[in-house]
Order: sequence, then structure tokens, then C-alpha cells
Amino acid sequence: MLDEALLSINQVTTLERWSLRQAIDGYARHGVRAIGVWRDKLDEIGAAAAAKLLRDAGMTVSAYCPGGLLTAPGEAAFRARLDDGRRMIDEAATIGARCAVMISGGLKDGSKDLAGARARCLEGLAELIPDARAAGVTLAIEPLHPMLCAARSVLTTLGMANDWCERLDGGAALGVVIDVYNIWWDPNLVAEIARAGPRIAAFQVCDWLAKTTDLRLDRGMPGDGVIDIRAIRKLVEDAGYTGHREIEIFSARDWWRRDPDDVVRTIKARYQTAV
Repeated sequence: MLDEALLSINQVTTLERWSLRQAIDGYARHGVRAIGVWRDKLDEIGAAAAAKLLRDAGMTVSAYCPGGLLTAPGEAAFRARLDDGRRMIDEAATIGARCAVMISGGLKDGSKDLAGARARCLEGLAELIPDARAAGVTLAIEPLHPMLCAARSVLTTLGMANDWCERLDGGAALGVVIDVYNIWWDPNLVAEIARAGPRIAAFQVCDWLAKTTDLRLDRGMPGDGVIDIRAIRKLVEDAGYTGHREIEIFSARDWWRRDPDDVVRTIKARYQTAV
């Protein structure tokens, strides 16, 4: 039986129905004591108020999501993204987040310069690492599925994320997110999870539906799809990760429409049977 103290729910899973306050209360009501905080929801009340709510509820923040998008075109836009990254670092520190999840960003409109976009993201991360180190925050870079390369993330494999970490040499200020939805297909997965080792800052879980209707917003509840979640979890934990198993489900046509209490009850059951 899995330790329920290590179960976390990213609040994007109940995004459409619960505010941050409602998510904290709702998860706690079901005995879930860890949460992945979504920035849009935190912005509604501010970091200081959110920190108090979390503290009063005895809630651990497994991750603070998302930031980055450092491939923004033009110097002014790039500097604005860096300023946003520094604000996110401060917010993550305020709420005591285990990590701040960073998405690289995609290609600017009309561009085909993939190498340039990746170099730009590396440049941005290098500028943010000293701020993260000073704040005691881990920037957790998340490779996304290659389907999102143009629109959302030029960082597309765990191997590339490991390469970036080694190149930037950020120490405790830089880590990686392993989200099963984004990496389950990778033929190099076993070796790259082992290589990530102590860099693993967050482990996120959902399922890939065989007949998905939307490549980003139709994630499945663990157990409803094709990912061998248990096998990946074992690899992650064998690599030394001892943190939370965070359920993160984007589901515009299904789970976002359901009663959030029913969603949390289902997550708790599937945590034991499918994670």
C-alpha cells in the first residue's frame, strides 16, 4: 500500500471548479496534505494570503506551476519573462514550494529557429539560477511531449533536460520534473531517469488515453490509459526520489466537469490501484 502522506494533487486537476482556498480545504477534507499550486489561482489572492492558507491547513506545496516561457521573441519580451521568473521565484519561496516548475517556451510566430530558441531558454535559465539559489528555490525544468515543441516547449526529452542541467551546473537550484504524460514514450527513459537521479525535483502523474481527443487537455485518470505508471514510479524512486507523487490532470471534456469531491475520491482510490 502506498503511503498517502506522499500523495499530492496539482490544483489544475480541479481548475474549473475550485479556487485555491477551495482546493486547499477540499483536498484537506479528504486527507490529502500536499498540493501543486497553480499560478493563476495564486494570483487571485496573492502569495502572502496563499502562504497563510497553506500554513493554517498544514499543507505542503509539492510544486508551484508554471513559469518560464523564456523563448519569448525580442529583447523586451525576453526581459519581461525574466522579471516574471524572478517574481515566480519570490512567490515560490513565500509559499514554501518544493520547486518552481519552468516550461521552456516554444517557437515565436513564423520562426523555424529551433536551435536559437533552445539557446535563448538556456540563456534565461542561466540568469535566473542565481536568484533561485539566493531564495532557496529549485527551478525544475519540465520536458514536454514533442507534440508541444512549436507552441509550448522546445525542451522535449528528459535526456535534453539532463544535458541542460549539466551544462548550466545549477546545483540544488536546478532540477527536472518527470511527468509521465510527457516522457512515457521515450526509448531512453530507463537510462535518463537513472541519470537524473538527485536532480528529480517533482514527479507528476496522469494517464495517456489511447483514443485521446485533445493532445494537451484530454489527460486520463491513472489507470484509464496506456502508461505503465507503476513501472515509471519505480524507476524514479530507484533513482533516489523520495518526494510526492503529484496527480496532475488536464481534462477539459471529463474531469474538469465533474464534482471536485468525486474527482479527489477517485484520485485517492487510483493512487493505490494504479500509481
